[in-house]
Amino acid sequence: MKMMKTYLRPIRRAAFACLCLATSLSGHVMAQPPLPNEQAPLPAQAPLPPAYPPAELDRIVSPIALYPDPLLAQVLTAATYFDQIPEAARWADQHHYLSSDALAAAIAADQVPWDPSVQALLPIPSVLEMMSSDPAWTQELGTAVLAQRPDVMDAVQRMRQKARDFGYLRSTSAFTVSGGPYIEILPVDPGFIVVPYYDPALVFVAPRRGIVVSGAIRVGFGVRLGVAFAPWGWGSTRFGWGEHAIIVNNARWDRTWANRAVYVHPYVVRGHGGPRPPEGHPQIGRSPREREDARKGRPRREEHRR
Repeated sequence: MKMMKTYLRPIRRAAFACLCLATSLSGHVMAQPPLPNEQAPLPAQAPLPPAYPPAELDRIVSPIALYPDPLLAQVLTAATYFDQIPEAARWADQHHYLSSDALAAAIAADQVPWDPSVQALLPIPSVLEMMSSDPAWTQELGTAVLAQRPDVMDAVQRMRQKARDFGYLRSTSAFTVSGGPYIEILPVDPGFIVVPYYDPALVFVAPRRGIVVSGAIRVGFGVRLGVAFAPWGWGSTRFGWGEHAIIVNNARWDRTWANRAVYVHPYVVRGHGGPRPPEGHPQIGRSPREREDARKGRPRREEHRR
């Protein structure tokens, strides 16, 4: 028996060593960061990300720089919750046939869990779809807003200046373009938000021969957002360009990289936690034609009603 114990002792040591190694490797595998396309929330204690240089910020803001100020402000704040955008985009698409009071009631009844800044874009499925379809860009935008908000706003002004200098950006029947020192783009009707469609590769460079400058920015698509959407900041959201401030719901929006885990903006509405009630509305996604109309800036048509 003594000889058997002596014989087994090295085997037990080897087995224990293998178990420790397996445990160590398992912990190492579990600690691996998610792949970039998994869109995991940013860890609260993550170090400040490397700053984007001006040329990169110009690229990042170019797809949205010519949005009217209220819409642009909502997009910038929502982008900081980039991990919530894909699910919100699906919900908005499935409920696109609702509008005004009916849509606001559906958002409350479904107890959607997303931050109010993301909820604010639910009436505009095309914008959420654009953000969801390019998650890497949305994360870049959100990270830049959190870490470099003044630089992001300066980049917007640079791009607007280029588009105006080249003759593309001008007042229309849907929005007005101010003269400066800061270029503001404001809807003619504050309750009707248009979504401009334009090609960033076209409107921020000098026009080539044969280009019709006046038709480069199309504004056929828009949504009416009245009193029902005031709790989400519509009608009281703007920029303080000189102070590099974003004003949402008449309060300065101050979410930053440092406080992003704890910051709560004074909205009237909130995101709901815990289990959600069963879906109480028909889920009717937009048709391919409806999505294409929105992307191309054509007037909104709801095919499912015909």
